[in-house]
Amino acid sequence: MIIKFISRSSLAAVLLASGSVYAQDSTLVSTDLKPFAPASSFRTWSLGINAGVLSPTLPFGKNDFTTWKPQLGYGAYVKKQIIPALGIKAGFLAGKLEGDNSEPYGSGITSQSPYDAFETTISYSGSLIAELNLANIYWMNRRNTITPYFNAGAGLMGYNINLTDISGVQSEFKEDGNVNEVFFPVGAGLKFSLSQSVNLDLGYTMNFVDGDNLDGYRNAPQDDKFSYGHIGLEFALGKKSKPQLATYNPVAAMEHDYITRNADLKSQLEAERASNAQRLAQIDAEWKKFLNDADKDGVSDHFDKCPDTPEGTQVDGAGCPLKVTTTTVNPVTVITEEDRRVVAEAIRNLEFDFAKATIRSKSYPSLNRVAELLVTKNFSLKLAGHTDNVGSNAANLKLSKNRAESVKAYLVSQGANPSRIEAVGYGETQPISSNKTDAGRQKNRRVEFTLY
Repeated sequence: MIIKFISRSSLAAVLLASGSVYAQDSTLVSTDLKPFAPASSFRTWSLGINAGVLSPTLPFGKNDFTTWKPQLGYGAYVKKQIIPALGIKAGFLAGKLEGDNSEPYGSGITSQSPYDAFETTISYSGSLIAELNLANIYWMNRRNTITPYFNAGAGLMGYNINLTDISGVQSEFKEDGNVNEVFFPVGAGLKFSLSQSVNLDLGYTMNFVDGDNLDGYRNAPQDDKFSYGHIGLEFALGKKSKPQLATYNPVAAMEHDYITRNADLKSQLEAERASNAQRLAQIDAEWKKFLNDADKDGVSDHFDKCPDTPEGTQVDGAGCPLKVTTTTVNPVTVITEEDRRVVAEAIRNLEFDFAKATIRSKSYPSLNRVAELLVTKNFSLKLAGHTDNVGSNAANLKLSKNRAESVKAYLVSQGANPSRIEAVGYGETQPISSNKTDAGRQKNRRVEFTLY
Protein backbone atom coordinates (compact mmCIF):
# COMPACT_ATOMS: atom_id res chain seq x y z
CA MET A 1 0.00 0.00 0.00
CA ILE A 2 2.80 2.39 0.89
CA ILE A 3 4.58 1.62 -2.41
CA LYS A 4 1.41 2.25 -4.40
CA PHE A 5 0.96 5.57 -2.59
CA ILE A 6 4.55 6.58 -3.39
CA SER A 7 4.07 5.58 -7.03
CA ARG A 8 0.89 7.59 -7.36
CA SER A 9 2.44 10.56 -5.56
CA SER A 10 5.41 10.55 -7.95
CA LEU A 11 3.14 10.52 -10.99
CA ALA A 12 1.08 13.34 -9.54
CA ALA A 13 4.22 15.35 -8.89
CA VAL A 14 5.28 14.97 -12.53
CA LEU A 15 1.86 16.12 -13.72
CA LEU A 16 1.93 19.14 -11.41
CA ALA A 17 5.42 20.03 -12.60
CA SER A 18 4.37 19.78 -16.24
CA GLY A 19 1.34 21.98 -15.58
CA SER A 20 3.55 24.56 -13.88
CA VAL A 21 5.99 24.65 -16.78
CA TYR A 22 3.16 24.98 -19.25
CA ALA A 23 1.69 27.90 -17.31
CA GLN A 24 5.06 29.69 -17.32
CA ASP A 25 5.79 29.24 -21.03
CA SER A 26 2.84 28.64 -23.35
CA THR A 27 4.17 30.30 -26.48
CA LEU A 28 5.17 27.58 -28.91
CA VAL A 29 7.31 27.74 -32.01
CA SER A 30 6.08 25.65 -34.94
CA THR A 31 6.42 26.64 -38.60
CA ASP A 32 8.29 29.94 -38.22
CA LEU A 33 11.35 28.55 -40.01
CA LYS A 34 11.65 28.26 -43.76
CA PRO A 35 11.65 24.76 -45.28
CA PHE A 36 15.07 23.07 -45.44
CA ALA A 37 16.47 25.23 -42.63
CA PRO A 38 19.94 24.09 -41.43
CA ALA A 39 20.34 21.98 -38.28
CA SER A 40 21.85 24.98 -36.47
CA SER A 41 18.38 26.59 -36.54
CA PHE A 42 17.02 23.97 -34.11
CA ARG A 43 17.58 22.65 -30.63
CA THR A 44 18.80 19.06 -30.97
CA TRP A 45 19.79 18.15 -27.40
CA SER A 46 17.29 17.32 -24.65
CA LEU A 47 17.18 15.94 -21.11
CA GLY A 48 14.38 13.69 -19.84
CA ILE A 49 13.24 12.50 -16.41
CA ASN A 50 10.43 10.06 -15.70
CA ALA A 51 8.78 7.90 -13.07
CA GLY A 52 6.32 5.06 -13.33
CA VAL A 53 5.42 1.46 -12.66
CA LEU A 54 7.87 -1.47 -12.94
CA SER A 55 6.47 -4.99 -13.24
CA PRO A 56 8.13 -8.37 -13.94
CA THR A 57 5.68 -9.23 -16.71
CA LEU A 58 4.60 -8.43 -20.26
CA PRO A 59 1.16 -8.58 -21.91
CA PHE A 60 2.19 -11.88 -23.56
CA GLY A 61 3.95 -14.97 -22.17
CA LYS A 62 4.14 -16.39 -18.62
CA ASN A 63 6.57 -15.71 -15.81
CA ASP A 64 8.27 -17.86 -13.23
CA PHE A 65 5.99 -16.49 -10.48
CA THR A 66 2.22 -16.42 -10.72
CA THR A 67 1.61 -12.97 -9.25
CA TRP A 68 3.44 -9.68 -9.82
CA LYS A 69 3.26 -6.56 -7.72
CA PRO A 70 3.63 -3.04 -9.18
CA GLN A 71 6.62 -1.11 -7.87
CA LEU A 72 7.99 2.38 -8.39
CA GLY A 73 10.60 2.91 -11.08
CA TYR A 74 12.40 6.04 -12.16
CA GLY A 75 14.74 7.01 -14.95
CA ALA A 76 16.44 9.72 -16.95
CA TYR A 77 18.05 10.13 -20.35
CA VAL A 78 20.01 12.50 -22.60
CA LYS A 79 18.95 12.60 -26.24
CA LYS A 80 20.48 13.90 -29.48
CA GLN A 81 17.98 14.49 -32.29
CA ILE A 82 19.53 13.60 -35.66
CA ILE A 83 16.59 14.47 -37.94
CA PRO A 84 12.93 15.29 -37.09
CA ALA A 85 12.06 11.59 -37.26
CA LEU A 86 15.08 10.05 -35.49
CA GLY A 87 16.91 10.62 -32.20
CA ILE A 88 19.53 8.69 -30.20
CA LYS A 89 19.33 8.70 -26.41
CA ALA A 90 21.40 7.32 -23.54
CA GLY A 91 19.07 6.22 -20.74
CA PHE A 92 19.21 5.26 -17.08
CA LEU A 93 16.61 3.21 -15.16
CA ALA A 94 16.35 2.00 -11.54
CA GLY A 95 13.70 0.62 -9.20
CA LYS A 96 12.30 -2.66 -7.88
CA LEU A 97 10.55 -5.72 -9.27
CA GLU A 98 8.48 -7.95 -6.99
CA GLY A 99 6.38 -11.12 -7.39
CA ASP A 100 5.16 -14.21 -5.53
CA ASN A 101 3.07 -17.37 -5.94
CA SER A 102 0.11 -16.26 -3.85
CA GLU A 103 -2.36 -16.92 -6.68
CA PRO A 104 -2.45 -19.68 -9.31
CA TYR A 105 -2.39 -19.04 -13.08
CA GLY A 106 -5.70 -18.62 -14.78
CA SER A 107 -5.68 -22.31 -15.66
CA GLY A 108 -5.33 -23.24 -12.00
CA ILE A 109 -1.74 -24.46 -12.44
CA THR A 110 0.66 -23.20 -9.78
CA SER A 111 4.28 -22.23 -10.32
CA GLN A 112 6.92 -24.98 -10.16
CA SER A 113 9.37 -22.61 -8.48
CA PRO A 114 10.80 -23.75 -5.13
CA TYR A 115 10.54 -20.11 -4.03
CA ASP A 116 7.45 -18.39 -2.72
CA ALA A 117 8.47 -14.77 -3.53
CA PHE A 118 11.24 -12.60 -4.91
CA GLU A 119 12.30 -8.97 -4.79
CA THR A 120 14.76 -7.67 -7.38
CA THR A 121 16.40 -4.29 -6.92
CA ILE A 122 17.67 -2.76 -10.17
CA SER A 123 20.75 -0.89 -9.02
CA TYR A 124 21.46 0.59 -12.40
CA SER A 125 20.73 0.15 -16.07
CA GLY A 126 22.36 2.03 -18.91
CA SER A 127 21.09 1.76 -22.46
CA LEU A 128 21.55 3.30 -25.90
CA ILE A 129 18.21 3.63 -27.68
CA ALA A 130 17.11 4.80 -31.14
CA GLU A 131 13.81 6.72 -30.98
CA LEU A 132 11.70 6.99 -34.13
CA ASN A 133 9.03 9.71 -34.29
CA LEU A 134 6.12 8.34 -36.31
CA ALA A 135 4.45 11.74 -36.89
CA ASN A 136 4.17 15.31 -35.65
CA ILE A 137 0.46 16.07 -35.30
CA TYR A 138 -0.41 19.78 -35.02
CA TRP A 139 -3.54 21.06 -33.26
CA MET A 140 -4.88 24.50 -32.32
CA ASN A 141 -3.33 26.50 -35.13
CA ARG A 142 -0.19 24.36 -35.10
CA ARG A 143 0.48 25.35 -31.51
CA ASN A 144 0.20 22.02 -29.66
CA THR A 145 2.06 18.98 -30.95
CA ILE A 146 1.37 15.31 -30.36
CA THR A 147 4.24 13.02 -31.36
CA PRO A 148 3.73 9.25 -31.30
CA TYR A 149 7.04 7.40 -31.17
CA PHE A 150 8.62 3.96 -31.21
CA ASN A 151 12.02 3.10 -29.75
CA ALA A 152 14.39 0.15 -29.44
CA GLY A 153 17.94 -0.40 -28.25
CA ALA A 154 20.28 -2.35 -26.01
CA GLY A 155 21.94 -1.86 -22.64
CA LEU A 156 23.54 -3.31 -19.54
CA MET A 157 21.82 -3.59 -16.17
CA GLY A 158 22.94 -4.60 -12.68
CA TYR A 159 20.58 -5.97 -10.03
CA ASN A 160 20.49 -8.03 -6.83
CA ILE A 161 17.77 -10.51 -5.84
CA ASN A 162 16.27 -11.45 -2.47
CA LEU A 163 14.39 -14.77 -2.46
CA THR A 164 11.89 -16.25 -0.01
CA ASP A 165 11.44 -20.02 -0.17
CA ILE A 166 8.24 -21.87 0.59
CA SER A 167 9.22 -22.19 4.26
CA GLY A 168 9.65 -18.42 4.60
CA VAL A 169 13.46 -18.38 4.71
CA GLN A 170 15.03 -15.42 2.90
CA SER A 171 18.30 -15.55 0.98
CA GLU A 172 20.26 -13.61 -1.62
CA PHE A 173 20.60 -15.00 -5.13
CA LYS A 174 24.18 -13.72 -5.34
CA GLU A 175 25.96 -12.81 -2.15
CA ASP A 176 29.04 -11.12 -3.60
CA GLY A 177 27.35 -8.29 -5.56
CA ASN A 178 25.07 -7.48 -8.46
CA VAL A 179 24.05 -9.74 -11.30
CA ASN A 180 24.97 -8.04 -14.57
CA GLU A 181 23.06 -8.82 -17.75
CA VAL A 182 22.49 -7.37 -21.20
CA PHE A 183 18.89 -6.32 -21.91
CA PHE A 184 16.97 -5.05 -24.92
CA PRO A 185 14.31 -2.31 -24.39
CA VAL A 186 11.51 -1.95 -26.98
CA GLY A 187 8.80 0.63 -26.42
CA ALA A 188 6.26 3.13 -27.70
CA GLY A 189 4.57 6.24 -26.41
CA LEU A 190 3.23 9.74 -26.97
CA LYS A 191 4.84 13.12 -26.40
CA PHE A 192 2.84 16.31 -25.96
CA SER A 193 4.46 19.73 -26.46
CA LEU A 194 3.59 21.73 -23.36
CA SER A 195 5.75 24.68 -24.40
CA GLN A 196 8.58 25.47 -26.77
CA SER A 197 10.98 23.89 -24.27
CA VAL A 198 9.05 21.13 -22.48
CA ASN A 199 7.34 17.92 -23.65
CA LEU A 200 5.13 15.61 -21.60
CA ASP A 201 6.21 11.98 -22.18
CA LEU A 202 3.82 9.02 -21.75
CA GLY A 203 5.41 5.68 -22.63
CA TYR A 204 5.49 1.93 -22.18
CA THR A 205 8.67 -0.14 -22.57
CA MET A 206 9.11 -3.91 -22.75
CA ASN A 207 12.55 -5.03 -21.58
CA PHE A 208 13.96 -8.40 -22.63
CA VAL A 209 16.78 -9.68 -20.40
CA ASP A 210 19.50 -11.83 -21.97
CA GLY A 211 19.27 -14.33 -19.09
CA ASP A 212 16.87 -16.25 -16.86
CA ASN A 213 17.87 -14.92 -13.46
CA LEU A 214 15.96 -11.64 -13.08
CA ASP A 215 13.60 -13.25 -10.53
CA GLY A 216 16.23 -15.61 -9.03
CA TYR A 217 14.71 -18.74 -10.55
CA ARG A 218 16.10 -20.26 -13.74
CA ASN A 219 13.36 -21.87 -15.75
CA ALA A 220 15.06 -22.30 -19.15
CA PRO A 221 14.75 -21.94 -22.05
CA GLN A 222 12.63 -18.81 -21.53
CA ASP A 223 14.55 -15.63 -20.65
CA ASP A 224 13.12 -13.17 -18.15
CA LYS A 225 11.51 -9.87 -19.06
CA PHE A 226 9.91 -6.87 -17.39
CA SER A 227 7.95 -3.74 -18.33
CA TYR A 228 8.04 -0.07 -17.43
CA GLY A 229 5.08 2.28 -17.89
CA HIS A 230 6.07 5.85 -17.22
CA ILE A 231 5.15 9.52 -17.29
CA GLY A 232 7.83 12.16 -17.51
CA LEU A 233 9.09 15.47 -18.80
CA GLU A 234 11.55 16.16 -21.59
CA PHE A 235 13.43 19.48 -21.52
CA ALA A 236 14.91 20.89 -24.73
CA LEU A 237 18.38 22.38 -24.23
CA GLY A 238 19.55 25.54 -25.96
CA LYS A 239 18.14 28.95 -26.92
CA LYS A 240 14.39 29.33 -26.51
CA SER A 241 14.26 31.24 -29.79
CA LYS A 242 14.98 28.00 -31.64
CA PRO A 243 12.33 25.28 -32.09
CA GLN A 244 12.89 21.65 -31.20
CA LEU A 245 13.99 19.51 -34.12
CA ALA A 246 12.00 16.59 -32.64
CA THR A 247 8.68 18.50 -32.87
CA TYR A 248 9.41 20.19 -36.20
CA ASN A 249 7.00 19.32 -39.02
CA PRO A 250 8.60 19.89 -42.47
CA VAL A 251 5.30 19.40 -44.32
CA ALA A 252 3.52 21.99 -42.17
CA ALA A 253 6.48 24.36 -42.65
CA MET A 254 6.25 24.00 -46.44
CA GLU A 255 2.51 24.68 -46.35
CA HIS A 256 3.05 27.74 -44.13
CA ASP A 257 5.77 29.02 -46.47
CA TYR A 258 3.49 28.54 -49.51
CA ILE A 259 0.61 30.42 -47.87
CA THR A 260 2.93 33.27 -46.85
CA ARG A 261 4.46 33.57 -50.32
CA ASN A 262 1.02 33.50 -51.93
CA ALA A 263 -0.21 36.29 -49.66
CA ASP A 264 2.91 38.38 -50.43
CA LEU A 265 2.41 37.88 -54.16
CA LYS A 266 -1.23 38.97 -53.93
CA SER A 267 -0.17 42.12 -52.07
CA GLN A 268 2.44 42.91 -54.74
CA LEU A 269 -0.11 42.42 -57.54
CA GLU A 270 -2.62 44.69 -55.80
CA ALA A 271 0.05 47.36 -55.36
CA GLU A 272 1.01 47.06 -59.04
CA ARG A 273 -2.62 47.39 -60.14
CA ALA A 274 -3.00 50.52 -58.00
CA SER A 275 0.20 51.95 -59.49
CA ASN A 276 -0.97 51.23 -63.06
CA ALA A 277 -4.31 52.90 -62.39
CA GLN A 278 -2.48 55.96 -61.06
CA ARG A 279 -0.26 56.11 -64.16
CA LEU A 280 -3.30 55.88 -66.46
CA ALA A 281 -4.95 58.71 -64.56
CA GLN A 282 -1.82 60.83 -65.05
CA ILE A 283 -1.81 60.04 -68.78
CA ASP A 284 -5.45 61.11 -69.07
CA ALA A 285 -4.73 64.33 -67.20
CA GLU A 286 -1.77 65.18 -69.44
CA TRP A 287 -3.64 64.34 -72.63
CA LYS A 288 -6.64 66.50 -71.81
CA LYS A 289 -4.55 69.65 -72.19
CA PHE A 290 -4.17 68.79 -75.90
CA LEU A 291 -7.94 68.51 -76.44
CA ASN A 292 -8.90 72.10 -75.61
CA ASP A 293 -9.48 74.37 -78.64
CA ALA A 294 -11.25 77.53 -77.46
CA ASP A 295 -11.30 79.35 -80.86
CA LYS A 296 -12.17 76.15 -82.76
CA ASP A 297 -9.51 76.66 -85.41
CA GLY A 298 -8.29 73.02 -85.26
CA VAL A 299 -5.13 73.84 -83.28
CA SER A 300 -4.91 72.82 -79.62
CA ASP A 301 -4.71 75.70 -77.13
CA HIS A 302 -1.45 74.15 -75.92
CA PHE A 303 0.19 74.97 -79.29
CA ASP A 304 -2.04 77.84 -80.47
CA LYS A 305 0.04 81.01 -80.76
CA CYS A 306 -3.02 83.05 -81.78
CA PRO A 307 -5.70 81.82 -79.31
CA ASP A 308 -8.35 84.42 -80.24
CA THR A 309 -8.63 83.76 -84.00
CA PRO A 310 -12.18 84.55 -85.26
CA GLU A 311 -14.25 81.48 -86.06
CA GLY A 312 -13.99 80.37 -89.68
CA THR A 313 -10.54 81.89 -90.24
CA GLN A 314 -8.07 79.65 -92.02
CA VAL A 315 -5.00 79.21 -89.85
CA ASP A 316 -1.57 77.68 -90.10
CA GLY A 317 -0.12 75.02 -87.81
CA ALA A 318 0.55 77.59 -85.08
CA GLY A 319 -3.11 78.69 -85.00
CA CYS A 320 -2.46 82.04 -86.66
CA PRO A 321 -4.33 83.34 -89.76
CA LEU A 322 -2.80 82.22 -93.08
CA LYS A 323 -0.93 84.88 -95.01
CA VAL A 324 -2.23 85.09 -98.59
CA THR A 325 0.51 85.50 -101.18
CA THR A 326 0.37 85.82 -104.92
CA THR A 327 3.00 83.19 -105.40
CA THR A 328 1.64 79.93 -106.67
CA VAL A 329 3.60 76.89 -105.77
CA ASN A 330 2.97 73.78 -107.73
CA PRO A 331 2.48 70.90 -105.31
CA VAL A 332 5.15 68.22 -105.38
CA THR A 333 3.53 64.85 -105.75
CA VAL A 334 6.66 62.72 -106.29
CA ILE A 335 8.09 61.12 -103.12
CA THR A 336 11.84 60.76 -103.44
CA GLU A 337 14.25 58.39 -101.66
CA GLU A 338 15.52 61.37 -99.67
CA ASP A 339 11.95 62.07 -98.50
CA ARG A 340 11.64 58.46 -97.31
CA ARG A 341 15.03 58.70 -95.56
CA VAL A 342 13.84 61.77 -93.63
CA VAL A 343 10.69 59.95 -92.52
CA ALA A 344 12.61 56.75 -91.62
CA GLU A 345 15.06 58.74 -89.50
CA ALA A 346 12.17 60.39 -87.66
CA ILE A 347 10.61 56.99 -86.93
CA ARG A 348 13.95 55.63 -85.71
CA ASN A 349 14.61 58.58 -83.38
CA LEU A 350 11.06 58.90 -82.03
CA GLU A 351 10.89 58.27 -78.27
CA PHE A 352 8.20 58.84 -75.62
CA ASP A 353 8.26 58.96 -71.82
CA PHE A 354 7.46 55.56 -70.25
CA ALA A 355 3.73 54.74 -70.53
CA LYS A 356 3.02 58.36 -71.67
CA ALA A 357 2.31 60.27 -74.88
CA THR A 358 4.95 62.93 -74.10
CA ILE A 359 7.61 63.14 -76.85
CA ARG A 360 11.18 63.29 -75.62
CA SER A 361 13.19 66.32 -76.73
CA LYS A 362 15.82 64.22 -78.54
CA SER A 363 13.12 63.39 -81.13
CA TYR A 364 12.47 67.06 -82.08
CA PRO A 365 15.25 67.58 -84.69
CA SER A 366 14.14 64.67 -86.93
CA LEU A 367 10.45 65.61 -86.47
CA ASN A 368 11.29 69.19 -87.48
CA ARG A 369 12.68 67.87 -90.79
CA VAL A 370 9.46 65.92 -91.38
CA ALA A 371 7.40 69.07 -90.65
CA GLU A 372 9.57 71.05 -93.11
CA LEU A 373 9.01 68.33 -95.71
CA LEU A 374 5.22 68.51 -95.24
CA VAL A 375 5.22 72.30 -95.52
CA THR A 376 7.50 72.63 -98.54
CA LYS A 377 6.16 69.72 -100.57
CA ASN A 378 2.57 69.76 -99.34
CA PHE A 379 2.58 65.99 -98.66
CA SER A 380 -0.11 64.22 -96.69
CA LEU A 381 0.93 62.03 -93.77
CA LYS A 382 -0.70 59.16 -91.91
CA LEU A 383 0.48 58.47 -88.34
CA ALA A 384 -0.29 54.97 -87.00
CA GLY A 385 0.38 54.31 -83.29
CA HIS A 386 1.06 50.75 -82.06
CA THR A 387 1.90 49.13 -78.69
CA ASP A 388 2.97 45.74 -77.33
CA ASN A 389 0.54 43.48 -75.44
CA VAL A 390 1.56 44.59 -71.89
CA GLY A 391 -1.52 46.00 -70.17
CA SER A 392 -5.22 45.90 -71.08
CA ASN A 393 -6.49 46.22 -74.68
CA ALA A 394 -8.35 49.44 -73.87
CA ALA A 395 -5.32 51.08 -72.25
CA ASN A 396 -3.03 50.08 -75.13
CA LEU A 397 -5.49 51.37 -77.75
CA LYS A 398 -5.80 54.67 -75.92
CA LEU A 399 -2.03 55.07 -75.49
CA SER A 400 -1.33 54.34 -79.19
CA LYS A 401 -3.95 56.90 -80.29
CA ASN A 402 -2.62 59.52 -77.86
CA ARG A 403 0.95 59.07 -79.10
CA ALA A 404 -0.07 59.43 -82.74
CA GLU A 405 -2.05 62.58 -81.85
CA SER A 406 0.93 63.91 -79.89
CA VAL A 407 3.17 63.58 -82.99
CA LYS A 408 0.50 65.28 -85.12
CA ALA A 409 0.20 68.12 -82.65
CA TYR A 410 3.97 68.67 -82.67
CA LEU A 411 4.18 68.67 -86.50
CA VAL A 412 1.27 71.14 -86.65
CA SER A 413 3.08 73.35 -84.12
CA GLN A 414 5.99 73.45 -86.56
CA GLY A 415 3.79 74.71 -89.40
CA ALA A 416 2.37 71.54 -90.94
CA ASN A 417 -1.22 71.61 -92.22
CA PRO A 418 -3.42 69.71 -89.69
CA SER A 419 -5.89 68.79 -92.42
CA ARG A 420 -3.18 66.79 -94.19
CA ILE A 421 -2.20 64.72 -91.16
CA GLU A 422 -4.21 61.72 -90.01
CA ALA A 423 -3.52 60.20 -86.55
CA VAL A 424 -4.79 56.68 -85.85
CA GLY A 425 -4.20 54.26 -82.93
CA TYR A 426 -4.22 50.48 -83.36
CA GLY A 427 -3.09 49.42 -79.86
CA GLU A 428 -1.63 45.89 -79.76
CA THR A 429 -3.60 44.52 -82.76
CA GLN A 430 -0.85 44.80 -85.43
CA PRO A 431 2.43 43.48 -84.00
CA ILE A 432 5.46 43.21 -86.29
CA SER A 433 7.38 40.95 -83.92
CA SER A 434 6.79 38.47 -81.09
CA ASN A 435 5.54 39.90 -77.78
CA LYS A 436 7.25 37.07 -75.88
CA THR A 437 10.67 38.80 -75.80
CA ASP A 438 11.86 42.26 -74.72
CA ALA A 439 13.31 42.90 -78.18
CA GLY A 440 10.04 41.92 -79.86
CA ARG A 441 7.95 44.10 -77.56
CA GLN A 442 10.33 47.03 -78.19
CA LYS A 443 9.75 46.72 -81.96
CA ASN A 444 5.98 46.61 -81.46
CA ARG A 445 5.99 49.92 -79.51
CA ARG A 446 6.14 52.31 -82.53
CA VAL A 447 4.50 55.10 -84.54
CA GLU A 448 4.53 54.52 -88.30
CA PHE A 449 4.76 57.46 -90.78
CA THR A 450 3.20 57.00 -94.24
CA LEU A 451 3.73 59.75 -96.84
CA TYR A 452 1.29 60.15 -99.75
